Amino acid sequence: MKQVITITQQLGPLLQAARKSARLSQTELAQRLGVSQSRISAMELDPGSVSFEQFLALISALGLEVLVQPKAEGLDESVSSTPDW
Repeated sequence: MKQVITITQQLGPLLQAARKSARLSQTELAQRLGVSQSRISAMELDPGSVSFEQFLALISALGLEVLVQPKAEGLDESVSSTPDW
């Protein structure tokens, strides 16, 4: 699976799909991470609630990795690369 993420809302379905692909229930994934099943559900439904540290632990538990690289040429530059913090 290779996925470009540009907005937070894309992360929830990606995490859920990766979990299901790994044949893990929310409860099984929660046990691996030492959190509750309801926390896994919250992470999938509201990925904005996930800290970067939690995100890294989660993707590691799912057998995924993060790759940071320059944007491909020709992508729409009208989308702000600066988040609204």
